[in-house]
Parts: sequence; structure tokens; C-alpha cells
Amino acid sequence: MRTLSLRFATIVLGLFALPAFAQTSTGPVMPTAPAYPRVALETSAGRIVIELYTDKAPNTVANFLSYVKDGHYNGTVFHRVIADLLIQGGAFTPDMQQKPERAPIANEANNGLSNLRGTLAAARRPSEKNSATAQFFINTVDNRQFDYSSDASADASGYCVFGRVVEGLDVIDKIRTVATAARAPFAANVPVAAIIVERAIALDATP
Repeated sequence: MRTLSLRFATIVLGLFALPAFAQTSTGPVMPTAPAYPRVALETSAGRIVIELYTDKAPNTVANFLSYVKDGHYNGTVFHRVIADLLIQGGAFTPDMQQKPERAPIANEANNGLSNLRGTLAAARRPSEKNSATAQFFINTVDNRQFDYSSDASADASGYCVFGRVVEGLDVIDKIRTVATAARAPFAANVPVAAIIVERAIALDATP
């Protein structure tokens, strides 16, 4: 009976023992967040830092980073500013000349991310689902109407969110309030005083 009691006690204690990997001499082991790449946009209005979601939109992030690496965004402007919607850039120089772009990429909007305030999304032609190239926009308010809903049409396929602003939301708010007007090739919403992306710089990944 004594032997059976000892065995029973050993089993009970074993059931409540913590797994070896669950703790160390200094305390519990905590899971770490994934390290996402970041890009700094040094603009004439201030510094904006964006975190990029490689796990949710890998091709869109890779496309964006390739344009950053090539220096494509240096010297471009935010050519479309609508205060309660978005600010858009990535294509035009201050004299409104469009920079050459590579072939468009597939739309990754069906990734569970929403076009909320401060998120970064790939701009594309409204009538063509897979037409995003270098242009991007930052949502100045929650724009759930831009989210993926189905593959039934280009409009329903949404705009791919692939990052968010982690520093410089105040700069976004400064840009959204600038005066705008018509300027070829656009009929409206072009800042009167150019907001220039002086440099786009890839930063180290940050957990």
C-alpha cells in the first residue's frame, strides 16, 4: 500500500509540474513578437516611420521595399491630399512628372487587415484589381469601405493594407490640412505647396 501511495503522489505531482521549457532561472519564457521591417519617410513636413507587415502582405511589402532600395521615392511628393480620407504619394516629382514604374503586382487585400487611420495601403486603379505599382496612401481616418469584401469585382476586392504608421502620425495630420487645388494632370486635391518625400530609408527590423 505504501508503494502504491508513493506512486500515486508522484503521478499527481507530475500532472501539476510545469514543462521544462516554460520557465528559466530568471522567470517564465515569453513569446516574442515578429520583427517587422520599418521604413522612414523623411518629408518636408517631418519624419514618418512605417512598420511593414511581411506576414500579411509579403509581395506588396517586397515591392514597396524594392522601390525604397532603388531610391524611387526620393524627391517625390504627396500628390493627392483629402483631409478626411487619405494622403497619397509615390509617383510624381514636384513638377508633376511621373516617375517610371515597374510591372503591377497582385492584390493582397484579402489578408484580414483593415484600412484604419494610420495604416499604409497600396494604391491602384479603381477599375483594375491587380494594378498596384509604386503608389501608396496613408489613411487619415478609418476607411473600411476600402477593405476587401469579395472577388466579385475590382471595387469589392479592396485596397491592400501592408503597414502602419508607428511614428509621425502628427506629421500625417499636418499634411492632411494643407491647402489643395487643381494641378495637371489632376482636377483637384494637389497640395498648393509641395509636400516632398526627401528620402525613404529602410530601417532595421524592430520587434
